[in-house]
Amino acid sequence: MNRNQQFAKEMEELLRRFGGNMRDRDLQQIAGIRDKRKFYQILDDMKAEGMVILERDHRVKLVDASEKQTAVIVSLSRGFAFARLEDSEETQDLFIHGSNLNGALLGDRVEVLPVMDDPRGPSGRVLKILEKKEQRTTGTVVRDGVYFALRADCAIRYDISIMDRELLGAKEGDKVMAELYTRPGRDRLYAKVVKIYGKGSSAKVCADAILEQNNIPARFPEEVLAEAEKIGSTPISEEDLKGRLDLRDIAIFTIDSASAKDLDDAISVSRTRSGGYKLGVHIADVSHYIKEGTALDEEAISRGTSVYFADRVVPMLPEALSNGVCSLNAGEDKLTFSAIIHLDGEGNMEKYEFRKSIIRSKVRGVYSEVNEIFDKTASKELREKYAPVIRGLNAARELANLLKERAKERGNMDLESVEPYFTLDENGVCIDVQPRVSGEAEQMIEQLMVCANQAAAKLAQDKGVPFVYRIHGQPEQRRVDSLVELLDALGISAKEIRKGEPQAKDFAVILDRVKDTPAQRVVSHQLLRTMDKARYSTEPIGHFGLALADYSHFTSPIRRYPDTAIHRILSALAAGEKPEEITRHYAAFAQTAAEESSRLEVRAMTAERSAEDCYMAEYIRGHIGERFVGIISGVTQRGVFVQLPSSVEGFVPIDSFEGCRFTFDGMITQYDELSHRKLTIGQELAIRVAAADVASGRIDFLPAEEE
Repeated sequence: MNRNQQFAKEMEELLRRFGGNMRDRDLQQIAGIRDKRKFYQILDDMKAEGMVILERDHRVKLVDASEKQTAVIVSLSRGFAFARLEDSEETQDLFIHGSNLNGALLGDRVEVLPVMDDPRGPSGRVLKILEKKEQRTTGTVVRDGVYFALRADCAIRYDISIMDRELLGAKEGDKVMAELYTRPGRDRLYAKVVKIYGKGSSAKVCADAILEQNNIPARFPEEVLAEAEKIGSTPISEEDLKGRLDLRDIAIFTIDSASAKDLDDAISVSRTRSGGYKLGVHIADVSHYIKEGTALDEEAISRGTSVYFADRVVPMLPEALSNGVCSLNAGEDKLTFSAIIHLDGEGNMEKYEFRKSIIRSKVRGVYSEVNEIFDKTASKELREKYAPVIRGLNAARELANLLKERAKERGNMDLESVEPYFTLDENGVCIDVQPRVSGEAEQMIEQLMVCANQAAAKLAQDKGVPFVYRIHGQPEQRRVDSLVELLDALGISAKEIRKGEPQAKDFAVILDRVKDTPAQRVVSHQLLRTMDKARYSTEPIGHFGLALADYSHFTSPIRRYPDTAIHRILSALAAGEKPEEITRHYAAFAQTAAEESSRLEVRAMTAERSAEDCYMAEYIRGHIGERFVGIISGVTQRGVFVQLPSSVEGFVPIDSFEGCRFTFDGMITQYDELSHRKLTIGQELAIRVAAADVASGRIDFLPAEEE
C-alpha cells in the first residue's frame, strides 16, 4: 500500500468516526495533510473508487458499501439520464441528473447510489464507471440551425452536434454511423461520422444501418464460407449411412412458404392399426455437418439465429448449407434426424424415439396450396401434385386437430399477434403491408412441430442429460395486477386471474371471453406483455404459455443455434453414449448455448422490429393525406396510438383534437370534458396520415372528420 492509499484509508476511518459526513477543510486538517493539492488528489481518487461523494457545499460524504448497486445507463437526455438497476426487483429506472453522471454515457455499466425516492420515482448518482461501452451509433444527419447534428438511433434523446470537418461528406437526411466523444473537461457530446449508408428516406438503407447498429454480421468470414462450400459439395457416402433408418420410400413431404429456401423440417403421418397415429418429424441433420469447435460452429453460435427483414434474410449458416446440403429439397436424398412419435386416437403421446435417418421428400409443399387442398378449391394440377402424399396429409390434418384440442384442454393460450407481411417493388421499396394470415396448413405444421419439441425435452429429462430447454416462466404478480386493472376498466370479468398464481388455462378463459369483440386485440396484446419472456435455459421449468412441463426447440437447426445444440446432445444419446459421459462433455456447452442463444434472440428481435418500423413508414409515406379508419391500440398522456387494418400503427397527438379538453384516466381512456367524448382502447377512430419518417420509423396521424 503506497502513501496516498494509506492516507485514503485513514480519511475513510475519520469519516466513519465523525458520522460519515465532514466539510472538506475539516477533513484535511484532522487528517494532517498540509499539501492542499495532494489532499484533493487523494479525495479525487477516493471519489473515483466510489468511496466518497463530494457535495456542492464542500462536504465529503462516505458511501456505505451496502447501499451501492450496479446499473446500466439505458437512456440519455440533455441534462439527465436513466439507469436500469441490475439484480434488483425495482421495476422503475433510476433518474440521474446530469451533474451526477460522473462522465457516464449511454450503455456504460456503472456503480450507483440511490439517493432519493419520491412520487416522481427513484433517483440516484453515479459513483464510478465499471465498464465503458464503445460509443458508436447509427443515426440521421439533420440541420440544427446553420449547423449539422446527428439524430441518434440509440436512446440518446437529443441531437448531437457534428463539426463540419467531421461530416465525412454526409448531407442532411443521410443515414450514417458515427463515433461519439466528449471534449476534455466538458460533458457535451459530439459526433464524428465514420460511415455513410445512404439516404435515410430509404428503408433498405436503414435496414443496412440497423444490422450494423445491432452488431449483426451481414457477411460470413472467408474461412467459414470455404468450410461450408467444401461440406456442401461432398456427396453422401456409405459411411454416412451406417446406422441410419432408411426412410426414402416413405411418403415424406415438406410444407413451407412459397419463398422459403431453407427447408429444415419434413413430416410423415400414418394411421396405426390400434386407431392411433405414427408421426415422423424429420429434421435436417445439421449437427452431422457442423462439428463442434469448427469455424462454422463458432460462427453459428456467434450469430445464434437467422434474422428476417422484409427484403432479405441474414442466415445463421452460409447458403451452401442452409439452402443447399441441409435443405430438404424434394426428390433429393437428405440426411435427417427423425423424431418417431406414437400417439393414441385422442392425440396423447404414448412413446417416442429419435433416430438418425435418410429421407427423400416426395413433395415440396406450399402452405397456400395445402390450404386450397383442405378447403377443396385446389385445381386439378394441385391435386395431382399432392397425390403421392395425400393420405399422409389427411392423417396429419386429423392429428393436428386432435393436438389442438389437447392444447386447448390443458390451457394453451392462443394469443393474437399481428405479424406484418411486406410487399416490395423491383427497387426494394415497400408498396404494401398486410397482416400475415395463418391458415389451417400453417397451424397444422405448428402443432406437429410442438409435439416433436415436447418429445425431445421429455427424452432429455428421462435420460438426465444436460439440455437446452425453451422455457416460459410464471408471470410476475405486478404484471397480472396491471392486466386485471385493464380488464376492470374495459368492463371484462377477470375473476379467474385475481387469485394468486393463476394458471395458463385461467388466461385462456380470458382470451375466449374477449374473442371476436373490439377488445380482443388490446387484451391479447396486454396479456402478451403480462407474460414472462420466453428464453433458453438448462433448467426444465416448463413453458407457461403452452401449458407444457417439457419443451425445447428441436425443429429448426438451420436457423436457430439452440436446436443445433440439442441435436448434438441427442446425437450422442442416439449413438449409445452413456448419460454420465454426455454430462461430462456437454454440461458447459449447454449452459453457454442457452445463455448466448437467449441474448442473440433478443438482438435479432430488436433489429427485426426496428426494420419493420422503417418499412411501414416507407409504405405509409406514399399515403400522406389519405383517410383511414383504425382501432385505438394504446392511450397515453400525450395522445393515442391507432393501428390500421394493414397493421401499420401511428400516433395521434391529443392536442390535435380541436375544441376539446381531454383528461387521461392513467390507463385506457382520454375523456373530453367539453363534449363528453371518449377515446379508449379498442375503439374505432378515423385518421389522416400526417407524416412518416422512414429513418426513425415514426408515423404521425391526425384525427379525420367522420363520414
